[in-house]
Amino acid sequence: MTTTLDIQRSGPVARVFLNRPEVRNAFNDGVIAELTEAFAALGTDATLRCIVLGGHGKAFCAGADLSWMRAMAGYAWEENRADAQRLADMLWTIWRCPVPVVGRIHGDCYAGGVGLAAVCDLLVASEAAGFCLSEAKLGLLPATIGPYVVKAMGEQQARRWFLTAERFDAARAQAMGFVHEVVESEALDAKVDELVATLVANGPMAVRACKRLVQDLAGRPIDDALRADTARRIADIRASDEGREGVQAFLAKRTPAWREPQ
Repeated sequence: MTTTLDIQRSGPVARVFLNRPEVRNAFNDGVIAELTEAFAALGTDATLRCIVLGGHGKAFCAGADLSWMRAMAGYAWEENRADAQRLADMLWTIWRCPVPVVGRIHGDCYAGGVGLAAVCDLLVASEAAGFCLSEAKLGLLPATIGPYVVKAMGEQQARRWFLTAERFDAARAQAMGFVHEVVESEALDAKVDELVATLVANGPMAVRACKRLVQDLAGRPIDDALRADTARRIADIRASDEGREGVQAFLAKRTPAWREPQ
């Protein structure tokens, strides 16, 4: 049973909340292990259509827990590498989770918290949210979260925010393309629910396939292999039960089976 996460399930939607409000949801080795386990399990659930990732209390995630950082200060190199590998594995598990993940961002989203945001597929932020890749202030660098943050905000933006460790607000995060939606604090849950409803209304297997497609296409050259791969993917889904049902429902002007009441 998890002690640092609050996991809720309502029909095809799961909500995973970091539940350490007393430390602004800062993570430690326990949080990392539980997030890894939770998303690995959720990813195997074929009935799940969407996951919301958020935090209880005043912040989404303030980065690393101070007590954990104090312990790490005494680690040898190999202990540091193993510890960092567990964080890298957690991020990868969320990133590759086949179910779309909607990030609900409020309050502080700092350091590793920015990494957690970056591995989500859709990001909705409160206008009062604040972001900071603060590692350089401590003589460190955002290494394990780096691949995902650079993908999410772009190389040129990452140059600034990695190097300066400045704080930036939700409006700036949206302007650079890191955050998809910024809303007033009281409208945050309504906007998240709106996006969740949109995801759930789409073909379940198609949404999963779209998520994987974006990840697999990013950065690849448009060559013979890629053209063949994308042709195979659309042929696969056209020939699937869901693909046939979706097209037939559209042509017949009826609701597809996956949207009928369960």
